[in-house]
Amino acid sequence: MMVEEEHELCFPQLLNDSCKKIEHSYFENIFMSFILCFISLITVLLNLLLIISISHFRQLQTSTNLLLLSLAVSDFFVGFLLLFQIMLIDGCWYLGDLMCILYFILDVFITAASVGNMVLISIDRYVAICDPLHYPTKVTVKRIQVCISLCWICSLCYSIVFWSDNLKQPGRFSSCSGECIVIVGFIEQFVSLFLTFVIPITVIILLYLRVFVVAVSQVQAMRSHVAASSQKHSGTVIIQKSELKAARTLGVVVVAFLMCLCPYYCVILTAQSTKLNNLSALFFVCLFYFNSCLNPMIYALLYPWFRKAIRLIVTLHVLKSGSADFRIL
Repeated sequence: MMVEEEHELCFPQLLNDSCKKIEHSYFENIFMSFILCFISLITVLLNLLLIISISHFRQLQTSTNLLLLSLAVSDFFVGFLLLFQIMLIDGCWYLGDLMCILYFILDVFITAASVGNMVLISIDRYVAICDPLHYPTKVTVKRIQVCISLCWICSLCYSIVFWSDNLKQPGRFSSCSGECIVIVGFIEQFVSLFLTFVIPITVIILLYLRVFVVAVSQVQAMRSHVAASSQKHSGTVIIQKSELKAARTLGVVVVAFLMCLCPYYCVILTAQSTKLNNLSALFFVCLFYFNSCLNPMIYALLYPWFRKAIRLIVTLHVLKSGSADFRIL
């Protein structure tokens, strides 16, 4: 009887202080571990391919693609964060109290950076579609680099400030060994809800609604004047079509992001406490993580240059001299 109780504990050697494991069947443990490992592996590999593609090929290093690169970096780290969820299947945290709070800091850091990248992508598409004549002067590579840097720096500062109270004494809210619990006050939750969800999502939706309206009007205008267009004007039409295609592709990315992000915030940010061993909360966290796997899949389906870059990387053509100057577009 004593052996069975020990098997139910996270730390059998601590009989009076250890948390109990969540009971799952052997098949459930294997199945959930396989799914989490598979999503994590695909997320890391696909985003790594995207990072290598944009970083290596000079032709891909445009202002818009730099934003995609920044988003891919955050998605890449999400893939590694998902590995931590594997140990939480049985409801136990084995890495100690300090790693528990550091995990939450990293989670909020990456989440905030992803949201910030989405806002920057929306702004980029808004300027490209609604003010195309001034886009090359307003949106330069250097300005995008500054915006991306500020996005990551602000996200890091925000995550540290958000968990500063828990960081002072890690593990003080845990009732037993093997438990990872952090508690955030109502005011902090309210501010976080607006800073990382309500305001950014509102901005993204409004910008893309405006982009959609302008894009539809431009498509109608191009169709009505296509017969009478000159060769010079035809070049302008091609540029507009490429911008519209980029807007549609990134629009799909934003919609997928919203569908995965909304449940995450509704469950996690509105709760009084966040428990890693809560399977219902774990489902919504994994739903948000799965979005990081969807993004490169969307690029692979809608961006020919990404598929071509993947072939060059897999076949090791990127190791050849001068491969950075290959024509990808």
